[in-house]
Amino acid sequence: MTEVLDKSAVSNMQSLVDELVQQATEAGMIVNGRKTKEILIGSVLCRDLPLSVILSSAPVECVTTFKLLGVHVANNLKWAQHVRAISSKAASRLHFLKRLKRSGAGLDDLLCFYGTVVRPVLEYTCPAWHSSLTAAQSKALDFKFHMHRCLMP
Repeated sequence: MTEVLDKSAVSNMQSLVDELVQQATEAGMIVNGRKTKEILIGSVLCRDLPLSVILSSAPVECVTTFKLLGVHVANNLKWAQHVRAISSKAASRLHFLKRLKRSGAGLDDLLCFYGTVVRPVLEYTCPAWHSSLTAAQSKALDFKFHMHRCLMP
């Protein structure tokens, strides 16, 4: 659920959450308060923070980053944490690629492993975030660099 506010506007998020919970209850569903997070983005960070949203008589946790469908979203809309997370995940998988190479796997098998196990981690949802990366972040995720480093002697 999203709410966009002008600088002087008052949040209506609590009533929106209450309405969502009511609709979910009527549909026989339960909203899990432990999995519900609140993130504040933009100039709201510079003014007094609004009151916490209450869900099931408990305040919703306000976070600075969260993971949504495998993408780490930060309140400053920068991608540093996401790049670190996928770089780490890719590095772990590249380790196995190196082990396969050392065990004598052929180039076709290594390329297949890279294309099916490593590269999808580096490319997942990249149309959403790749154009906003710094040059250093882009280099950290450079596919050709990783392939060359792992497969070439």
